[in-house]
Amino acid sequence: MSQGAEAPPVEVRGLVKRYGSITAVDRIDLVVRPGDVYGYLGPNGAGKTTSLRMMLGLIRPSEGTVRLFGADPMDSVRALDGVAGFVEAPTFYPYLTGRRNLELLGSFDGGAARSRIDQALATVELADRASDKVGGYSHGMRQRLGIAAALLRDPRLLLLDEPATGLDPAGMRDMRRLISRLAGEGMTILLSSHLLAEVEEVCNRVAIIRKGKIVYEGEIGALGRTAGTMYRLSTTDDQRALAVCRAQGGISDARSQAGGVVFTADEQAAAELSQALVEAGALIRALTPQRATLEDLFFSLTEGGEGEATDPPEPAAALEGAA
Repeated sequence: MSQGAEAPPVEVRGLVKRYGSITAVDRIDLVVRPGDVYGYLGPNGAGKTTSLRMMLGLIRPSEGTVRLFGADPMDSVRALDGVAGFVEAPTFYPYLTGRRNLELLGSFDGGAARSRIDQALATVELADRASDKVGGYSHGMRQRLGIAAALLRDPRLLLLDEPATGLDPAGMRDMRRLISRLAGEGMTILLSSHLLAEVEEVCNRVAIIRKGKIVYEGEIGALGRTAGTMYRLSTTDDQRALAVCRAQGGISDARSQAGGVVFTADEQAAAELSQALVEAGALIRALTPQRATLEDLFFSLTEGGEGEATDPPEPAAALEGAA
């Protein structure tokens, strides 16, 4: 296990969380490196929120270990130095202004945190609404205020649970820009989400969790090599072509789509398919490669399962005010 100054921002080994007969998180291993914008993806109920609760020391693992910069968050609150974020949704007093809410949260961390309020409000572009009561804020403004509260702790690591959920397109754009800006300033960010396009645009690494288990982990830029190349095929007999694709070695996920056939294969398998189609009497009209996306990989790894583990309901928790 890494320790001290050289330890990664997040290192999780063999993490398990059980609630009676339900295993919500099942032997998770992941490492978030300095400077990563790390996407933690999965369907609703896959175990994302439970994982983040354990990473932040809000609940105790059934098995396994969590280390934040080499320290166990269950051992001491000091392990959360340099760490901030929120789980599920940030919560504020609606009858107080945005600034007053931040002043109350900053008081838990002392004068240094309170001195960062103006800068935090400017970073999340809420300076002109700081004197308004939070009860009048939009959902997107509350999400950004949650990040402002986290920034009061001057974090090196920011953990965010579904920060763009429920936002309109403009709110998603603003959140994406904010995360990119913070990452550009050197902050390490781990965010859970099920919004694939958002994650693909802002993250450099991603893990996909299904039924409490990680089924993929790697670089966003390596998706094409990992998932293979997707091809779109049109022939003189698409039903026969589909049968040939499903029988051909090296081809997977063959299915009918939009007047043709789509499948995943490497270049060699696609080349061999051409001859097999001619021999079957299904002449090729078009065979077009398409870049594999995060969405392609996500659905190929997460669709089709029943009885997924769920995150048992617990009170929403925020870390912004941790001492």
